[in-house]
Amino acid sequence: MEISTLIKKSRNESGMTQEQAAESLGVSRQTISNWENGKSYPDIISVIKMSDLYSVSLDYLLKEETSLNGTYKEYLEESTNTVKSRERLAKIILIVGTLLIWTLCALAPLYIGNVRIAQIAYDIIPITFFFSSAIIGTRDYFGKFKWISVLVFALMYFFVGTVDEFDMNNQVYRQVIWWDPINLFIGASLSIAGIAIGTLIHKKKIA
Repeated sequence: MEISTLIKKSRNESGMTQEQAAESLGVSRQTISNWENGKSYPDIISVIKMSDLYSVSLDYLLKEETSLNGTYKEYLEESTNTVKSRERLAKIILIVGTLLIWTLCALAPLYIGNVRIAQIAYDIIPITFFFSSAIIGTRDYFGKFKWISVLVFALMYFFVGTVDEFDMNNQVYRQVIWWDPINLFIGASLSIAGIAIGTLIHKKKIA
């Protein structure tokens, strides 16, 4: 039996109209109609939602008495591959973006003569680390290995210089203090806080 037929049959048996189903699923009535007429296919997330909405098993919608329609199998595989590709791209952007910001801001104290501007660049790093960690937790990137990023961010923050000014012989000098051990603790704390908050958000989304 076609997935479109099963969807329509399940909706009718639940006593819901297409308008009611569309509102509950967060799609248009035309989308529901297209799914039921076989003009387009629902993604796997929508199928799961319909399973709950129509009070039928996921196995019934996807398998029932016959094997899953070959075309829909191909559609699901294509959709899954697209999602995976987007997730890989998002991870790459996150990693490259974080590294780029870290590199530019870490080098700022060496090449920017204005101490205040250099300090602002330096202050951007902890903000970046926190939000990058929060994204890792929210999207559950790297699964159980996401906590390894705590060590990575701690080491990255350790290799960042701290801008300092001092007076000598009535002259103002600027220096960069490197490899401050306290930065290990700061970097780790920022990452732990970000991942923890992100993980809580992730759990609420899937609850």
